[in-house]
Amino acid sequence: MSTTPGSTANPAEKTFFGHPRMLAHLFSLEVWERFSFYGMQAILALYMYFEVTDGGLGIEQSLALTLVGAYGGSVYLSTILGAWLADRILGSERVLFYSAVMIMLGHISLAVLPGAVGLTVGLALVGIGSGGLKANATSLVGTLYKEGDERRDAGFSIFYMGINLGALFGPLLTGYLRDTAGFHWGFGAAAVGMAIGLVQYSFARKGFSEDAHIVENPLPRSQYGRWIGIAVGAVVLIAIALMLGWIYPGNLATIMAWAAILAAVAYFVIILTNKHVSHVERRRATAFIPLFIAGAAFWALYQQLFTLIIVYSEERVDRIVFGFEILPEWIISFVPVYVIVLAAVFAALWTKLGDRQPSSPLKFAFGLIGIGIAYLMFLPFAGGGANATPLIAIALILLVFVIAELLISPIGLSVATKLAPSKFRTQMVALNFLSISLGTTLSGILASRYDPENEGAYFSILGITIVVLGGVLIAATPAIKKLMSGVR
Repeated sequence: MSTTPGSTANPAEKTFFGHPRMLAHLFSLEVWERFSFYGMQAILALYMYFEVTDGGLGIEQSLALTLVGAYGGSVYLSTILGAWLADRILGSERVLFYSAVMIMLGHISLAVLPGAVGLTVGLALVGIGSGGLKANATSLVGTLYKEGDERRDAGFSIFYMGINLGALFGPLLTGYLRDTAGFHWGFGAAAVGMAIGLVQYSFARKGFSEDAHIVENPLPRSQYGRWIGIAVGAVVLIAIALMLGWIYPGNLATIMAWAAILAAVAYFVIILTNKHVSHVERRRATAFIPLFIAGAAFWALYQQLFTLIIVYSEERVDRIVFGFEILPEWIISFVPVYVIVLAAVFAALWTKLGDRQPSSPLKFAFGLIGIGIAYLMFLPFAGGGANATPLIAIALILLVFVIAELLISPIGLSVATKLAPSKFRTQMVALNFLSISLGTTLSGILASRYDPENEGAYFSILGITIVVLGGVLIAATPAIKKLMSGVR
């Protein structure tokens, strides 16, 4: 079989479902990392706003939802640091390994340290570590495929299925432990899961190609002192802002949103003005701007899974099935079940269609319209009171969430690597995660404004707005494709 662009695999190559063998190891690591991350995040909002007598911290609910959104945004914002370290100092593979260690330590902190101290230390470690792992795991998947290999989108879809396999079992176990033994046992389970993934991955590290260890744009030794000074200065400024009360829980989400916006603008300016970026690469990077905006809008609605949907499931959904009560954390496990089933379908569909599949901008537009429809599906149950929404209804709504997600999330990962200038490969992936950072932060801000007494307006305004935005992106697709210069 030919190994020219568009072929599936070399007959002599050991493969994982027709894909490079190293995809299996990244798949496995992602399973365990997502097990720990989503398991922790499923109980995080409840831990914050449950009363102290119920094992929580007793934070006011709307503030807790805002903080969960801000934390989620910080995870994706920290991909900047992980991408910069990979491209300029350590390379993607080493940053990924050290980030995984940091994540494990963060979950241990949440499990064993009490109250606000454990929350602060644990979330800081998990947030920074997850940011480093996210950007670099995605970049490493991209190194497995040569330019023009039609397996790339399918490979990212398989990788994305691994994410959701971990996301399925994490909330199930941590939710059960939270309900039967307490929150800290749930956090402990997340720590154990991450430790398993780290040990497994350590045995496969040497199997990556040289591309995984390349430092794309090495930082000159003469500049090390300057950047260390910048890092120390940033930490000191943050500490001062906290002590003076300039940063506090109530404005943290707003600060995170502006940080994501400013970081994205800075990144686009740096990439588009860099002298090592060719004309074609510059056009392709420009084409990513509308996809960045569309992605941020999508995630502002989708990431309410961990804020609005958790609260809605606890308060508004009838969770009794044959006399058995489904825990609110378990509701979001519908999502990875759907993804595990549908990711393979989408991967096969994109592979079969090949160059006849819809372009990336069109997939983004359909994803926006899909998530808008999902929010409009809440309207028949608006104002129905406690436990008025049938479980089957929320299950169907989350199915539409997933269909929309599969049109944007794995495609966003893939198109970021395809549109990236050669000198900014990992940092272009970080830009994709910055759109998720902004959207996730906004999701917490939006969820904090949810009012059960006026929920019809909440769902209709968000749903209609995002559907209209999807229509605008469809209209703009021909111009975006022209800028993409042959990339689909």
